[in-house]
Amino acid sequence: MAKQTIDILLALRNTAERLQSTVDYQWGHMGSCNCGFLAQEVTRLSKDQIHNGAMEKHGDWQEQIRDYCPDSGLLMDDIITQMIAFGFDGDELKHLEMLSDPKILDRFPVADRNLQRNQKSDVIRYLTKWAEMIEDEIIQRERVRKRDFEFI
Repeated sequence: MAKQTIDILLALRNTAERLQSTVDYQWGHMGSCNCGFLAQEVTRLSKDQIHNGAMEKHGDWQEQIRDYCPDSGLLMDDIITQMIAFGFDGDELKHLEMLSDPKILDRFPVADRNLQRNQKSDVIRYLTKWAEMIEDEIIQRERVRKRDFEFI
């Protein structure tokens, strides 16, 4: 699970905001898809740099994460390394591409859980719920920390 940090929270929110304000979303483009937009936010690489790096290997984000090798020297593996170092894990990135993390989907009303992985509006909703989940966890952690501090 991603680290519950302000940086992760802001990366998710910024990605959702950028998606909201662009027409460049394209699920079949490795730099303009669900993970591609988050990778742009984390790495500051362009969509074309990310896509070109992905073309050095085979497969979509799920397959590239599955075959990830941090020592390959390939740009796509370097991108994944940066995203992991930032605080995301491979399973979360796989779920992002498919909009499928059960913990995030549980935050939606039952009737709204059938998200389409290639619909920009659903990606924005998913990122927003994920950010809300991280924010709730940060707030809860701080409440516990404050309560524990008061006992000292």
